[in-house]
Amino acid sequence: MTQSIPLYQQIKQHILARIQSGEYPLHQQIPPEQELAGQFGVSRMTAHKAIRDLVQEGYLMRRAGLGTFVTEPKAESPLADINNIADEVRSRGHDYGNRVLLLESLRADEEVALQMGMRLNARVFHSVIVHLENQAPIQVEERFVNPALAPGYLGCDFARMTPNAYLVQHCPLSDLEHIVEARLAPAQVCDWLQIGSEEPCLLVTRRTWSLHQLVSFARLWHPGNRYKLRSTLKLD
Repeated sequence: MTQSIPLYQQIKQHILARIQSGEYPLHQQIPPEQELAGQFGVSRMTAHKAIRDLVQEGYLMRRAGLGTFVTEPKAESPLADINNIADEVRSRGHDYGNRVLLLESLRADEEVALQMGMRLNARVFHSVIVHLENQAPIQVEERFVNPALAPGYLGCDFARMTPNAYLVQHCPLSDLEHIVEARLAPAQVCDWLQIGSEEPCLLVTRRTWSLHQLVSFARLWHPGNRYKLRSTLKLD
């Protein structure tokens, strides 16, 4: 083993190399901590740290009483930015797709009017889209859009361009608000995400402004077992 690399990092590299080569395929159980500790001549605590890091990074999953197994890393989005979900999926080398479920003009109810800063019953554009990664649903996007700022929204082909891409192109972003909650989703959203009603979701409520005018309000539902949000902060 290379002595300049910490021992637990060497074990991590050993496991990752076998995952990437296919020697440890998806859902394969990896050797237990005691066996890895003996193989590398380290303490069990060192082997435990290597496995713990890989679990936290999404490469492995522990199953109580059974062991540790290879899992597919969760899809990940930056929390502090707005990225096009299609670009995120493709950047991971995966196939992006979506299902447009609803595209309509309606009257704002009390919640939507409050979130959009409109009068009750003001006209608003409404869309519901399920975003897919390798044909698996990873996000249900319900979005309300100010028609005055994006008059062509309902005419966009969202099979070719996501709502995010359209709005960034037509309404340059100036301000952003994110609220993140762990929630149980409504039954219809569970059906769209193909999850059970008892499975937790990450709900991101997002509002965006362009030139300090509120453009859209969105509810973004993510299956908690297939998705994570990331935030980074640069400290000077």
